[in-house]
Amino acid sequence: SQVSLEEESQNPPTVGLWKPLMPSKGDKEEPEGGCQDAGGVHDPHSTEQLNVSRLRSSSVEIREKGSEFLRDELHKAQKELKLKDKECERLSKVREQLEQELEELTASLFEEAHKMVREANTKQAAAEKQLREARGKIDMLQAEVTALKTLVITSTPSSPNRELHPQLQSPSKTGFRKGHGRNKSTSSAVVSAASQSVAPEPVSRECREVDSILFAEFQAWKESPTLDKSCSFLDRIYREDVGPCLDFTKQELSELVRVAVEQNTLTIEPVAFQTVPVGKVAAEECGGPKKCALSGLPRTCKHRIMLGDSGNYYYISPSCRARITAVCNFFTYIRYIQQGLVRQDVELMYWEVMRLRREMSLAKLGFYPSEM
Repeated sequence: SQVSLEEESQNPPTVGLWKPLMPSKGDKEEPEGGCQDAGGVHDPHSTEQLNVSRLRSSSVEIREKGSEFLRDELHKAQKELKLKDKECERLSKVREQLEQELEELTASLFEEAHKMVREANTKQAAAEKQLREARGKIDMLQAEVTALKTLVITSTPSSPNRELHPQLQSPSKTGFRKGHGRNKSTSSAVVSAASQSVAPEPVSRECREVDSILFAEFQAWKESPTLDKSCSFLDRIYREDVGPCLDFTKQELSELVRVAVEQNTLTIEPVAFQTVPVGKVAAEECGGPKKCALSGLPRTCKHRIMLGDSGNYYYISPSCRARITAVCNFFTYIRYIQQGLVRQDVELMYWEVMRLRREMSLAKLGFYPSEM
């Protein structure tokens, strides 16, 4: 519009006839022919209208072109936004996938770590159990070696130990039974002296007969040896031997001792007559060198026991030690049978079990070796 105005200003209107310019789209209603007065003079009103019409047409064209340009730009912006939305959606999916994979990896790592910890704890518990069993076996073997050394040391040529040399008992027995005594008084005196010297010793030969019920129960247990006391073999021994042998005055401590014996976690050690700490338990419950913790009676206690790894020691009298030792010997032997360490005939194993049961019965009745 400014260009057209400058052209108008540079080219002054001529007087006379003139041709109108090509009408624009917005000037269709304008008359094609120019307006001249009768004298051929240009009308200023018509020129102004023409300029206005040109301005209008130019503004309309500019508006249309501007609107088309803006529409194009809008379409381009919308396309770019759609592409960016798709890219954002793709990146969000990638992020969700990575987060899910990270969570799964973290969960698997934690599960593997927990599994390794559980396996380590299981192995540690098994190793500790084997260590306790090994210590119990070592203590038992040491006690057996000590007992054998004592028997060997006490047997000398001047005073032989009749338990190690049973042949020393049979000649006297058979000699007095089958001898030919010429002097009745002499023979009777010799018999009385021999009876006095032999009476405290056990009989070398015994008449034994297998009980069919007990032997059948033992054979059934031997087929599948177990330490579960629900089987008939161990149930009978628990009722007749183990239970009465470990039934002391202090019932609560007796139950703890029974559990420790079954689990092979009981420790017996000699007492050094010094001031020894007894752990966290009260002194009244643990007894002392002059008081048994199991019977509660004033007795000279040469040994003390510890239940598991508690660190608490309980002083016990020789009689209580004999009863506990008898039960421990029985459990040790049946554990050896269960582990397949005893390679003997079934009848020999049965009689060994009966011998251990007899030791429990004697200990329950109060009989124990003087060395204890």
